[in-house]
Amino acid sequence: MPFKSGFVAIVGRPNAGKSTLVNTLVGRKVSIVTPKPQTTRNRIQGILNRDDAQVVLVDTPGIHKPANVLSRQMMDELQHALEGIDVLALIADASVDFGAGDRFAIQWVQRFHGPVFLLLNKVDRIPKTRLLPLIERYNREFDFAETFPISALTGLGCFDLVNGWLKRLPEHPPYFELDQFTDQPERFLAAEIIREKAIIATREEVPHSIAVLIDNFDEGGKLLRIRATVYVEREGQKGILIGKGGATMKKIGTQARLELESILGAHIFLELFVKVQPGWRQNSSIVRQLDWHRQLEQLASYQE
Repeated sequence: MPFKSGFVAIVGRPNAGKSTLVNTLVGRKVSIVTPKPQTTRNRIQGILNRDDAQVVLVDTPGIHKPANVLSRQMMDELQHALEGIDVLALIADASVDFGAGDRFAIQWVQRFHGPVFLLLNKVDRIPKTRLLPLIERYNREFDFAETFPISALTGLGCFDLVNGWLKRLPEHPPYFELDQFTDQPERFLAAEIIREKAIIATREEVPHSIAVLIDNFDEGGKLLRIRATVYVEREGQKGILIGKGGATMKKIGTQARLELESILGAHIFLELFVKVQPGWRQNSSIVRQLDWHRQLEQLASYQE
């Protein structure tokens, strides 16, 4: 059989299940997942390898109206995700009513001139009688190439979905090594895992104010040494993040270290520091540092 390979971008509103779907299809942790909306800030590629195909899945930030420098960069990431892809997949939460945010997402995907799939996620949470009217509702807004009811969490419908994508992908050699599961550098993955644990451990007012930058990533010897700074915007958020007697930060560090050791297959010494950087989401210098694509471009220019 001919080998197929191509790129599929997963887009949708915040908390629709984009990252969960990518992780399920790849079979490994590629993108961090939390109950909080707008967790994903960069476009991240997860690589699904099969004997007959390689599907490069582009996870993206949630479609939303930008309010600051950070959210504008997130929407820029979405725009870049449309470049060079073969299929666009709009994922929507089937367990909530169709609303203005869904209409905005559909209007956004119309800029892509290629096949657009509709993925109705979380169908395991709704009665089957609601499914057909919901499909009809979405198709009144846009002529989708195909529609797939799925559960990103359980994998329901995902096998048929991938086969649907493969019908649209070209015959092409694999773009990545067949044992590779993501394109993101280990430094960025470490920062994201730390941020995930910090988001889960803190209250509502803190998560969107958290940024993690890796200060040192030393792979020398048998021990991987990682030093990272967790930035927040206010002193009160710093206190919440650290916790009484440092308990919350210790919990975050332990959980992040254990997961990173499992993913990277190395013993890790992890140091975490917390700093207050007022209004960092409006600070273009810090926001640029959070984009690992730009970090790699800067590194390449320095080397040249």
